[in-house]
Amino acid sequence: MMQKRSLADSIGWKLENSYATLPELLFTFINPTPVRAPKLNKLNHKLAETLGLNGAALESEAGIRILAGNSIPEGGLPLAQAYAGHQFGHFTKLGDGRALLLGEQITPNGKRVDIQLKGSGPTPYSRRGDGRAALGPMLREYIISEAMYALGIPTTRALAVVTTGESVWRREEEIGAVLTRVADSHLRVGTFQYAANWGTKEELRALSDYAIARHYPEFIHNENPYLAFLEGVISRQARTVASWQLVGFIHGVMNTDNMTISGETIDYGPCAFMDTYNLATVFSSIDTEGRYAYGNQPRMAAWDLARFAEALLPLIDEEEDRAIKQAEEAIGQFGKLYQKHWLGGMRRKLGLFNEEVEDLELIQKLLSMMQQYKADYTGTFIALTTETLEDTVLGGTSEFVEWFKLYKARRTRQQKTKEEVYTLMKEHNPSIIPRNHLVEEALEAAVKEGNYEPMERLLKVLSKPYSYLEEQKKYNSLPGPSVCPYRTFCGT
Repeated sequence: MMQKRSLADSIGWKLENSYATLPELLFTFINPTPVRAPKLNKLNHKLAETLGLNGAALESEAGIRILAGNSIPEGGLPLAQAYAGHQFGHFTKLGDGRALLLGEQITPNGKRVDIQLKGSGPTPYSRRGDGRAALGPMLREYIISEAMYALGIPTTRALAVVTTGESVWRREEEIGAVLTRVADSHLRVGTFQYAANWGTKEELRALSDYAIARHYPEFIHNENPYLAFLEGVISRQARTVASWQLVGFIHGVMNTDNMTISGETIDYGPCAFMDTYNLATVFSSIDTEGRYAYGNQPRMAAWDLARFAEALLPLIDEEEDRAIKQAEEAIGQFGKLYQKHWLGGMRRKLGLFNEEVEDLELIQKLLSMMQQYKADYTGTFIALTTETLEDTVLGGTSEFVEWFKLYKARRTRQQKTKEEVYTLMKEHNPSIIPRNHLVEEALEAAVKEGNYEPMERLLKVLSKPYSYLEEQKKYNSLPGPSVCPYRTFCGT
């Protein structure tokens, strides 16, 4: 027993519980439900080091017990967060139905981050769910979130995946697992909707003051901190969603409970990366109407943020009409901010350092051709970067030849060398993404065979997405023809 305690103490937990100081309306204290036979399947050693945690100690029996929810780390105070959400447009009361916040780790550089267990058992918000998670979806979140981090996109991250020794039932019997997720925080648009609908104005104010102090301290002394808070969230989300579009990422379930106040990408359920460029691309099995299709993501982000603005109205101004007007003006900036980030990103993907009015038309012509000829999105930009256009379906078409002349002429109107252009393009066009068929192959090997080598190899090449390594080329091949379209599932 003494050995276990010393190992646990050596892990390096420095947990605080500032969220637990908020009104009790917003959470419920509850311990994880112990599992039968926890086993560590994957540990993110680099992330552990960043958090100030000892990876070797986390791999010990005492460390695994914490990652599985069988014991509470020193300083931990487990709680389930309450929130609401518009799910596919329908408003409902939600909350952490299978996740618990253990506490907030204070990292060596003084940063505060949430440590959450996902799949740790039922809570008062489970809505008849079992509170558990399956191994496949948890490994999927690990792979995709780490790929997003390497791509430079704001995201939650995965610290560990532990199997439970128990089965869960979804469409079939699956291996149970617990994911340890790390985030700047798990505050969502839906958290504020919950406070606004079921709390008092003072409870909403307490939540908002907490969020501002934690994520936007520069607004604390603002003349109208709540309006500035709204504008800050809009700005961060505009940048994040633009970064999704630039790499062909499709979130799949952009409900208001999946939009963070910090601007992080969260909840990798039915997400996927687009191969063939098509604005209507959707993978989620439950998104039958294409509400969250690739081309709709900016519009849906604005819609979600409008719901956030509605929740904050009582704080923005005592006079409702004035509050609405100010909120509408703030939401109206989202499209401009998004366009600025997206257009700037597309210019960089094409090696353009300066700005010209005609750039948007040039970009739209390229994307239109890509959709017409069913071109691979990532592959096309790799070919433009490496000047291997003969390898694409566009190469040699009359439309592309004409476009390329305009593009080459545009590049000459900037005082940059060919090497500078290449470097810029290389830095903004990933040489690899987590291709859906490769992710599925890695997951199948891990889940069905207990073979984690394909996943490890994939994670290794995904960790350097802008390096253009020779070993990455084989990971960019497209899947063969299939009679069934690729579908993803929420994994609940």
